[in-house]
Amino acid sequence: MENVIGQIDRALDATSVIVAALDESSMAAPTPCREWDVRAVLNHMVGNMHFFAAALSGTDSGADHESDWLGGDPQGAYAAAAEVDRAAWHRPDALDNTVQVSFGALPAPMAALVHLTELVVHGVDLAVAVGKPELADDELCGELLATMQARGGIDKFRGPGVFDAEVAVGEGEPAHRRLLGYVGREVLARTP
Repeated sequence: MENVIGQIDRALDATSVIVAALDESSMAAPTPCREWDVRAVLNHMVGNMHFFAAALSGTDSGADHESDWLGGDPQGAYAAAAEVDRAAWHRPDALDNTVQVSFGALPAPMAALVHLTELVVHGVDLAVAVGKPELADDELCGELLATMQARGGIDKFRGPGVFDAEVAVGEGEPAHRRLLGYVGREVLARTP
């Protein structure tokens, strides 16, 4: 868990590259997160960054989960949220407290892992949705997948709104595809 803040930084940076590749025409594209299109996934991510930052700093996020966090500038909204999120996780006491999240109170190191999972998986959702899976940080995806498996897996979290049943993906596939399959995302076959 000692490197989770660095992994959050890497996830924020990798996703910023993916978000920069989005344009207005890609916002309605379907994502591997079946219920949401690109705009909905990005809005969820930006909102969660604000929620985690607020929980870590003991402030109000300023809106609720259903709010439009993106407005007319999705890239700007992501950049601003990432800055607030990064600053909150870099507070000297960030991993010393309990963090209240939507499903209860968690020790901050576990909340950091939950947040990292959201950032990485949804970042890959966006990259795949817009046909740019090469923008995914495969090394980070592999690290997260290994952490999930080393901590006993995610089976107790499988269910509607969290993780679906695992989808088989070949071991030789890139880490981002194996991660998506592990969390229950349908992974389309690669084209040659």
